[in-house]
Amino acid sequence: MTASPREISSTGDPKMPGQSLAVLAETLYLANLMLLPGIAFAAIALLWFKHKNDAPPLAAQHLRQTFFVSLYGGILLVAFCVLILALGGTHWSGTWVLVILYFTCVHSTLILFGILGLARAMAGKTFRYPLIGPRG
Repeated sequence: MTASPREISSTGDPKMPGQSLAVLAETLYLANLMLLPGIAFAAIALLWFKHKNDAPPLAAQHLRQTFFVSLYGGILLVAFCVLILALGGTHWSGTWVLVILYFTCVHSTLILFGILGLARAMAGKTFRYPLIGPRG
């Protein structure tokens, strides 16, 4: 008996088509936030542009989510920190407290959602990032 719509992993467990690519996308998303910012995003972008039209549905969904959430998350982090600094001025300590607090809260939230996305990819399920994840 074979598992028709699923692949078989090296451990003998059935895998959804594209699950490995979905896990890779989510792993790169977390690496972009924690280990290799920019470099991991470039890898996500390469995967997205290479596979956006031919990836299995699970992989396509995770690639789309990680690519666009990385873009939106980066814009959220940089733009609002710059805005806070521009409005508050760099000489006032309260501005820096607000920037650090904002950055820490948003960055931690993005990491938490990335961990949830990775867990869903490893389970062979789709995941939409709340609020900033693209619909569809």
